[in-house]
Amino acid sequence: MRPRRLRTRGAVAALAGTLLALSAGQTAVAAQATAADPVPRTAVTVSAAQDQAARAIARSLTDSTWRARVQRAALTSDEVPVTALAAREAGPLKATLAAADRRITAAKGLDATAGSLLRLRLGADTMRAALRSETTPWVAAATSDDDTRTLVAYDSRGRSHTLDAHDTPARPVYVVDIDGSAALAAGLDVLSDRLNRYGLRSTAPDEQPRVGRAAGARTAGGGFWTSRITAVELSDDEEPWAKGDAEIYTLVTGFGQDGAVRVDPVDMPYLDNDGTVYRPNQILVNWSNYKYDLADAVMMEEDGSTNYRDLAKAIATALLTITDQGTYIPLVNAVLDAIPDDWWTDDPDYVDSWYTLARSDTGTRYGARGNGWMTVEPYFVQEL
Repeated sequence: MRPRRLRTRGAVAALAGTLLALSAGQTAVAAQATAADPVPRTAVTVSAAQDQAARAIARSLTDSTWRARVQRAALTSDEVPVTALAAREAGPLKATLAAADRRITAAKGLDATAGSLLRLRLGADTMRAALRSETTPWVAAATSDDDTRTLVAYDSRGRSHTLDAHDTPARPVYVVDIDGSAALAAGLDVLSDRLNRYGLRSTAPDEQPRVGRAAGARTAGGGFWTSRITAVELSDDEEPWAKGDAEIYTLVTGFGQDGAVRVDPVDMPYLDNDGTVYRPNQILVNWSNYKYDLADAVMMEEDGSTNYRDLAKAIATALLTITDQGTYIPLVNAVLDAIPDDWWTDDPDYVDSWYTLARSDTGTRYGARGNGWMTVEPYFVQEL
């Protein structure tokens, strides 16, 4: 479902240059954000760990008892926690998978509380009948690249086989991937925490909206105004059969009550498939957090290789140089330009963006890229 990438750096450089102003205190924090090591090749590390796990699982399928256990699990669950499944097995498999899990967690900037992220699933529903036969499945690592033409799968003898990424094979193939929902939930907590450390106010996605101090956001009766998504849809796009569901999140940006830029991550775990209208009634913007009645939204996709500590660092570096000029300044381009060029191979994917969402907006707003739309409405949250 991941829409094709579109990078438009510098298109508004002249305008942006007139809007950016440096303040001494914020610049010092921004310098702290940039002082760390260069962005690591997270995608390479994650892919290598998944490939290592795929090889090990493929070789382990020579054991008929273990092979039957994996088959049952794959037929009854969309995603099998394969590290946990292998924990009771003898031999080197459990150690190999545990090591791969640790590498993935570290590469994504997460801590041990994220738990095991490795998952195994059947490549496509059309393979279910073949899986029930005596055919030993091959095992492939999931790809994070929409444009890939081939995949490498391994058989139980350790041999590699090249598969067409867009032509689903008849032979059953297990795909080794990560739990995108768990990774994203843990990652957004890290992102929010790191942004707060760098001086950008940010509300964790699992926190309930709090009543703000702004007279325009809070009423005498107690409560606050929000913008709620009543419907949302993303566009169709062809991608490899080995990819799983999308993991979508949105970065809502604007100026907080103190006049400083703030970023609020919003997890959107229901947005799995393209061409499907979802009706989540989800709060997107809590206006009590913002000084102006305008905010921006940048929708992204977690493709398995995002390092959330580095993402926070990059965003903070760009946004901490922007100061309140007494009028609203759109922040979408600053967020997009903050992400290093080498991250735009496929991860994190830029899905779409919405400029100047207003508290009074009612109805359908189309994204700037044309990859999606959402219907919003003002929604008042009553204080208990």
